[in-house]
Amino acid sequence: MHGFNWDWGHGPFWGGGFFMVIFWICIIIVIIYVLNNLIKGGQQPETALDILKKRYAAGGISKEEFEQMKRNILS
Repeated sequence: MHGFNWDWGHGPFWGGGFFMVIFWICIIIVIIYVLNNLIKGGQQPETALDILKKRYAAGGISKEEFEQMKRNILS
């Protein structure tokens, strides 16, 4: 009686070949993730005050409106 055959085969996607492909896919995913975070990492999200300053600079609100909204944001 022969026992269970533990040989997974010798094709390119079984045994070492299969895990080598998975390994390289994981490495590529990690590299893409790191590069993406490095590129976006320098950008900080806009605060409400930043948006208010842009509206004032563009002429969308008056100085009085700007000062009132600024006080509301900072309080």
